[in-house]
Amino acid sequence: MTQGEEMRLGRLHWALEDSTFASMDFLNEVAERYPNAVSMAAGRPFDGFLSLESVHRRLETYHRYLESVQGLGSDRATRTLLQYGPAGGVINDLIARHLAVDEGIETEGESIVVTVGCQEAMFLVLRALRADERDLVMAVSPTYVGLSGAAKLADIPVLPVPTDETGVSLSHLASQVRQARAEGRTPRALYVMPDFANPSAVSMDLPARRALLRMAEEEDILLLEDNPYGLFHGEKARLPTLKALDRTQRVVYLGSFAKTVVPGARVGYLVADQQVEDDRGGAHPLAFYLSRLKSMLTVNTSPIAQAVVAGCLLESDFSLARANSQERAFYQRNLNHLLAGLRDRLGEFSDEVTWTSPTGGFFVVLTLPFTVDDEDLQVCADKYGVLWTPMSHFHGPDGGENQLRLSCSAISTDMIDIGLDRLRDYILSRLR
Repeated sequence: MTQGEEMRLGRLHWALEDSTFASMDFLNEVAERYPNAVSMAAGRPFDGFLSLESVHRRLETYHRYLESVQGLGSDRATRTLLQYGPAGGVINDLIARHLAVDEGIETEGESIVVTVGCQEAMFLVLRALRADERDLVMAVSPTYVGLSGAAKLADIPVLPVPTDETGVSLSHLASQVRQARAEGRTPRALYVMPDFANPSAVSMDLPARRALLRMAEEEDILLLEDNPYGLFHGEKARLPTLKALDRTQRVVYLGSFAKTVVPGARVGYLVADQQVEDDRGGAHPLAFYLSRLKSMLTVNTSPIAQAVVAGCLLESDFSLARANSQERAFYQRNLNHLLAGLRDRLGEFSDEVTWTSPTGGFFVVLTLPFTVDDEDLQVCADKYGVLWTPMSHFHGPDGGENQLRLSCSAISTDMIDIGLDRLRDYILSRLR
């Protein structure tokens, strides 16, 4: 018995056969197919920092906080952790205190929505901004594939804006905004990752951040600031986030605790303090309406998962910078080791092979005199035993064909050496 015409792929949502949604599955499949290959593809935290004991301890820490400091008593504190919670989140005020301590962002809990990872935060904002078919969002290209996927699910087109040495080409941004409006389209926001961007590893300096904020105000667009790597800033002093510099509520801030607390909790958040007026003359923060959307998407973010994050915040006096001092040193050591290893192995080919030199974050991008696609990745994994990510996954139909991304976050320095030896052999085989 057949399912009939309605169950043909062509009769389901177009996203089901879009290549963007196959990217993550493909990379995971390659990793599973070659378990002995050194993976320099995954941008996840190092397994050695994950601890089941810390999860239990943080749950207890937050339970005691609710019971004693908040005065809920044992039964109510337990229900807060184990029952359904409000759609907007349980730990919003604690996140607000963390943002004040670590980021210099002054906000209230009511302007925060606690989400299922940062991915849900992106989708909620994009879905809210998409009022009709004229609306579009812009993104600094190359772009994190999660943003591209979320935009497609929200049915809002993404217009790429080229990156440059400052992090974003403001001249291209201005011209594209004006051209889109001349065509009757409505640019709503620009997605940007100012600190050690995934995948380009480029960061914006302070003048560029201020200039981008000025342009956002002049052109009347929002900035969607994603900041998963800001705390891993290497030896240089941290620059303020766009949101910390924002004085006109132009920035919706997207955050995650995946890199700084525990990825398996899947807890992210957004700060949306823009005032939205209703038809009756009243106003609420944009976060109020995004919580409503979330209530029909994931109902609420797991209170148990939020409690693990809250316990970490309480134990560190709300400073994840302090809580991640060991992690920051580890990732910086790995990054320095990776960059030194590239110089040692490929420095003599610098006229043909180049790479970025970020001061922090997880990634380095190599530019090669030949193309590297998904098929080349499989050949490299099979014959040379090392994995990387083709940069074409982060572009539109074209772009990044001769670039690959290396990640140094999930492996040791010894494995970095082995991976680089194998990568050198692969590159030399292609150069000959």
